Amino acid sequence: MISVAEARKFAMSFPDTAELPHFEKTSFRVKGKKIFMTIDEKKVFAVIKLTPEDQSVFSSAPDGSVIPLPNKWGLQGWTRVNLKKIKKMLFKDALNCSWQHVSGGSRKS
Repeated sequence: MISVAEARKFAMSFPDTAELPHFEKTSFRVKGKKIFMTIDEKKVFAVIKLTPEDQSVFSSAPDGSVIPLPNKWGLQGWTRVNLKKIKKMLFKDALNCSWQHVSGGSRKS
């Protein structure tokens, strides 16, 4: 499990990250533009953007904590993460992949 506060802190540790409102959620953006994660604090889940390959790998988590969104957004790599279920290291790895994919950069864990 990872708390919303921990997820927020980890997202904000990436370079050039801004936290901005996104409808009823909070978004985390690279250089204030491209979203790599949103958090729904009430439902305690996050949505991250992954490549199709990364989405397939992370979605194979046996606890069902990571699943593609069930629509065109899911086909574009948007992936739901249940913060109540996911293990901290798996979350960090997935979010790192999301930030790298959206930013076009790389970061050491």
